[in-house]
Amino acid sequence: MFYKYKIAALSLLLSLLFIISPFTYAFAKNAYDTPQPHKSIATSLNLCKADNVLLKLSENADERQEAHENTDYLQSARENADDKLKLHANAAVLIDGDSGRILYSHNSDKIMPMASTTKIMTCIIALEYGCLDDIVTASSNAASQPEVRLGIHTGNQFKLKDLLYSLMLESHNDSAVAIAEHVGGSIEGFAGLMNQKARDLGCFNTYFITPNGLDAKNEEGIHSTTASELALMLRYAIKNEAFLEITKTKSYAFKTIDGKRSFSVTNKNALFSMMDGVISGKTGFTNDAGFCYVGAINNGGRTYIAAVLACGWPPHKAYKWIDVKALFNYGIKNYNYKEIYDDKIELPAPKVIDGCKEFTTLSLRISDESLHINALMREDDIVTTKVDVPDTLNAPVREGSVAGSVSYCINGTIIQSFPVYINESVDKISYRWCLKKTADLFFCS
Repeated sequence: MFYKYKIAALSLLLSLLFIISPFTYAFAKNAYDTPQPHKSIATSLNLCKADNVLLKLSENADERQEAHENTDYLQSARENADDKLKLHANAAVLIDGDSGRILYSHNSDKIMPMASTTKIMTCIIALEYGCLDDIVTASSNAASQPEVRLGIHTGNQFKLKDLLYSLMLESHNDSAVAIAEHVGGSIEGFAGLMNQKARDLGCFNTYFITPNGLDAKNEEGIHSTTASELALMLRYAIKNEAFLEITKTKSYAFKTIDGKRSFSVTNKNALFSMMDGVISGKTGFTNDAGFCYVGAINNGGRTYIAAVLACGWPPHKAYKWIDVKALFNYGIKNYNYKEIYDDKIELPAPKVIDGCKEFTTLSLRISDESLHINALMREDDIVTTKVDVPDTLNAPVREGSVAGSVSYCINGTIIQSFPVYINESVDKISYRWCLKKTADLFFCS
């Protein structure tokens, strides 16, 4: 008898559901959810400020410079107020070759001509878009390029590989044009590939016009880069084994395809004879750019990349070597690897809006290989951790979805970030869910 009354009462309850449904949501949800404490991440973590800025490629060099100065672009650089190096260069930078973090900076974001250091990008584009065994036929345009030149004649044919040694060891301008016309179809087409690669690498203040770095300008701006971005381009290049093999070679001999002309080139990167551990590098000079250089060394497992722009004019050819050695020695003296990984990070339990459960949990799920973060640091560098996860999530949420990130920072510069995942799925509240919970409450009472 009691069971019949209960069924009748349930029928009455269901008939009223559409009238009281807003209240049913709250009733069912509050009755069946057990709130969990929401731990704040602000109590135990020093959060670094990392603004995400989207830079657009401006219409000319002046606009690119202004855009650059108004954003926190690349890594934030130390001012080095207590240990300023006495450099000849108008712009210079030292970066960590592993992370790309700036370790020393002097006007490193100033847009300037970069002369034949351009050929680093020329070589990379040729390696990525061409084949080393390609046959390159020299045009009259290539043959007419000014010094420094290989001495190409119109119609000469070479293997692409041979011209790349000419390009990088002795910086031949005619070889650069022959390579560009073969790979890109034209100088303009090749420059488009160079500029796209620069943007892909985050070098938005770099603008290529020529493949050899000769001073040039057009309606878009001048052929230019910054010390910071030049260092980043070499950082990318030294990850390419073919690039390293070419730029480390002391001397190289080759012939035209018909065998009628022979050539021999010698590496002009004098830093190989000045310092131990030199990995790669490229010199440059034009009237507008002055003496330029960018190079990379490895010292005790530490990789440093230094770049200098406008580092004197004739007769001060040696200034660039003095400056880059000072930069490298500064890095060797002041920076060592330190472990910055922290396994005691507390993640919040975000509240789920309109969810069948009030909270869900989060986790990092870091692989064993990533449990150690070694970074080049000075004694006074400050490590902070940025936990970027929302306080609330909108239902439904699914297990395994990315909810945010945890970033490790040095002096405000993000060194490495890891995704934060949702541990538990939470469905969105529905009428069916409310009916079931209400019925469960009624029959269990």
